Amino acid sequence: MSTTPHVTLGARYFDAVAFSSLLHAEQVRKGKTTAYICHPLAVSALVLEAEGDEDQAIAGLLHDTAEDCGGEPILRQIRWRYGNRVAAAVEGCSDSLAADPTQKAPWKERKEGHLRHLATAGPDVLIVTAADKLHNARAIWADVQARGPSSLRVFNHPKEIAWYYQATLDTLTAAGAPTLLTSQLAEVAIPLIDWLKSNPLPEGAAAKA
Repeated sequence: MSTTPHVTLGARYFDAVAFSSLLHAEQVRKGKTTAYICHPLAVSALVLEAEGDEDQAIAGLLHDTAEDCGGEPILRQIRWRYGNRVAAAVEGCSDSLAADPTQKAPWKERKEGHLRHLATAGPDVLIVTAADKLHNARAIWADVQARGPSSLRVFNHPKEIAWYYQATLDTLTAAGAPTLLTSQLAEVAIPLIDWLKSNPLPEGAAAKA
């Protein structure tokens, strides 16, 4: 058995860790005080576990930065710092590039548009998106198991979560996202979806889904 790693991470990767940490420095996970940077770090790790390359792992670190940290201007910085391939992957993982969050389209319109994009997306977008949805689904399911329906009050659209994760799982699987990730997503998303369909859900109140 070979003991050579499938990828050797270099200075670009560690620069992206610092850049993502800076951009997300004031953000927290929904309904928590947990530093948001734990999410892009986890996504990048999942990409690497699925044998993604360095560009894909960097895109994992930066996948939320254009959508949540400044839109097109941030995407331009990513292109300048890390190249066209990383920037294209980050753009493909984003459902909005509006610099002003108040100018984003309605939630469901954005999600439906992104699902349509995923259906024909390339490997870079698919591996990062699958890792992103897996980490988020795990977090939601863990919170539901620990705190019940009240944990979903942090979402503006809690009654759409079952639809969204079923559609995302179906789309990623059909589009050919890495099986290592989609199989794990199914393991957590299916029980989450079943639970959501059989339990009364609260009206959303606080944060974007």
